[in-house]
Amino acid sequence: MVFDLDMIKAVYARTEERIAAARMVVNRPLTLSEKILYSHLTEGNAVRAYERGNSYVDFGPDRVAMQDATAQMALLQFMQAGRPKVAVPSTVHCDHLITAQVESKTDLSKAETENKEVYDFLSSVSNKYGIGFWRAGAGIIHQVVLENYAFPGGMMIGTDSHTVNAGGLGMVAIGVGGADACDVMAGLPWELKFPKLIGIKLTGKLSGWAAPKDVILKVAGILTVKGGTGAIVEYFGEGAHNMSCTGKGTICNMGAEIGATTSTFGYDESMERYLRATGRAEVADLANGIKAHLTGDPEVYENPEKYFDQVLEINLTELEPHLNGPFTPDLSTPISKMKEEAAKNGWPTKIEVGLIGSCTNSSYEDISRAASLARQVVEKGLKTKSEFTITPGSEQVRFTIERDGFLETFDKIGAKVFANACGPCIGMWARVGAEKGEKNTIVHSFNRNFAKRADGNPNTYAFVASPELVTALAIAGDLSFNPLTDFLINDKGEMVKLDEPTGMELPEKGFAVDDPGYQMPAVDGSIIDIAVSPTSDRLQLLDPFPAWEGTDLTGLYLLIKAKGKCTTDHISMAGPWLKYRGHLDNISNNMLIGAVNFFNEKTDSVKNQLTGEYGPVPKVQRAYKGQGIGSIVVGDENYGEGSSREHAAMEPRHLGVRAVLVKSFARIHETNLKKQGMLALIFADKNDYDKFKEDDRIDIDHLGSFAPDQPLIMLLHHADGTKESILVNHTYNAQQIEWFKAGGALNIIRKQLIA
Repeated sequence: MVFDLDMIKAVYARTEERIAAARMVVNRPLTLSEKILYSHLTEGNAVRAYERGNSYVDFGPDRVAMQDATAQMALLQFMQAGRPKVAVPSTVHCDHLITAQVESKTDLSKAETENKEVYDFLSSVSNKYGIGFWRAGAGIIHQVVLENYAFPGGMMIGTDSHTVNAGGLGMVAIGVGGADACDVMAGLPWELKFPKLIGIKLTGKLSGWAAPKDVILKVAGILTVKGGTGAIVEYFGEGAHNMSCTGKGTICNMGAEIGATTSTFGYDESMERYLRATGRAEVADLANGIKAHLTGDPEVYENPEKYFDQVLEINLTELEPHLNGPFTPDLSTPISKMKEEAAKNGWPTKIEVGLIGSCTNSSYEDISRAASLARQVVEKGLKTKSEFTITPGSEQVRFTIERDGFLETFDKIGAKVFANACGPCIGMWARVGAEKGEKNTIVHSFNRNFAKRADGNPNTYAFVASPELVTALAIAGDLSFNPLTDFLINDKGEMVKLDEPTGMELPEKGFAVDDPGYQMPAVDGSIIDIAVSPTSDRLQLLDPFPAWEGTDLTGLYLLIKAKGKCTTDHISMAGPWLKYRGHLDNISNNMLIGAVNFFNEKTDSVKNQLTGEYGPVPKVQRAYKGQGIGSIVVGDENYGEGSSREHAAMEPRHLGVRAVLVKSFARIHETNLKKQGMLALIFADKNDYDKFKEDDRIDIDHLGSFAPDQPLIMLLHHADGTKESILVNHTYNAQQIEWFKAGGALNIIRKQLIA
């Protein structure tokens, strides 16, 4: 089935004209990223050139995708907008709320019972407003999107940071908060600062143990977790053409870990093959018709330094398998150096669990290569030393790999198959013994490995690698094992070596599936009622946030001065808290409980300035709110990196935090704060972070003249009676300042649509 074919035809019909207009105003050859951006301007044909990293631009994305954990809040906001139907094709995917514990069928059945209220809500809202709905078990949002909706040259947004996966099919696909999704579904423009461009030239060809995963693991090591912030990463070169479409998806998916706005590849034969294999021959034919417009201009790739803000080059022929981690996805170690690094850093080398799959690495090619190693366990008389799990990305992938015997192969080595869902990748893993907090090592083919991410244990050392390397390491049970050079001892006492992994890009017999898990929305949704119980602890209808009072903010308390890495996982944890994603007040009880307090080096322990006692962050903030006292949060570099979850912005807003002041923001989180009517502020002098003391009272001045490019003044009143004044910057434009004044962007949307 081809979804939204008429929409794709319309996009392609205007592409040539819009690119020609863009080339005229820019007056030079265009990158692929620029072609897609300029062809999706809400103003139509470009009449001016936009400045990268500076110009705020209104875009019209082609579609919206939402996963169940973030869809709840996105749709609760959309319900306030007053529209009878979404303005662009949109989908909801139930993938986040399934706990990996026993095995696929058992875990799915349990999830359907425990989450019935939420699934029924999402299903009915989707049915009412014309949204496609993918049931629990259908698969992970990004894999399902790649198989069904992604198309070369398109633009989409999704309420998950790994929406960028669709760049593997030549899209500009960007992760956003639910308020942004609400805008687009309501038919309003979507605003984005025109991204900078990073070009990565790939030469040579992958072989042996090297995999597409190793490309992004190496890139992450070079650029770090914030090196791609505010930029689109565009891959090109012969190496890109020598790679599968799903391999490209893996690279784009993990681009979120370098902070990139998105990543993408130009349309080529591998994308055409994938489109045809997934039943979208019509889309492939359409893409072939405008092929020259679905990649960068030749001059760009011949002299990339002239057209990109930064250029890297990676020779795939020389690329070595990598392991990234622990505790951060940008600590990159070639496998040949792992033994040395593990010994130097005291990393536990015994591997307890190897996990493959997830939205990042669950393609047919990934699984087939891992299965080629699993077969060798039996053939060579070996035993798998670690636990081993597989998380298929979609029911189509799962059904096909079962038909082709891969699951039987994994079963023979004692592997466990989890549901077609996010599972351990997002902390939905009921791992036995994790509560003991023991120091241990796991390896996985997921995208993130922050502390507590997979199993809630802060002492789990998680390393990211390709599925084939994870499989080899799980067989060996040893982090220092290098399958390129090292031998294993089999059941006969013989020294044996694993053969290089082999696999197939696409199934020879084609993909197959009995029930993909899709629910088409009702033709007429006006007759559908949506009920939310006022006593529900899972769902809560939203009330608008109050507008700004029109005065400076004075007498604010310092809630927490967060030290070091503070991701959205630290601000609003996932795992067991996912069940409250549709209930703002309940989920606010996890606000900042993972952030490290600068003043005592503890998590979830801050000083209550009303009592002088230390207590949990949400409890202290609720005490301030009860007394009508506002507060601020102070943070470090790249504050809010990681997931797109807007709960990390909505929870502080709901509990009365008025401003977040940091050394630097991750893009999505900064936008989410702005959308919710918060002040997202940046130190003009990063050393001023050190001036904040635990008992400070804080004033934010000059709000009456709040304007683009104009700093604000923050006055610190210390407990000893002294005062300090500091300058704070911001990136608000005129429209975003109106969001602040109105109490949030949704308040403006509602007024516009009612009017």
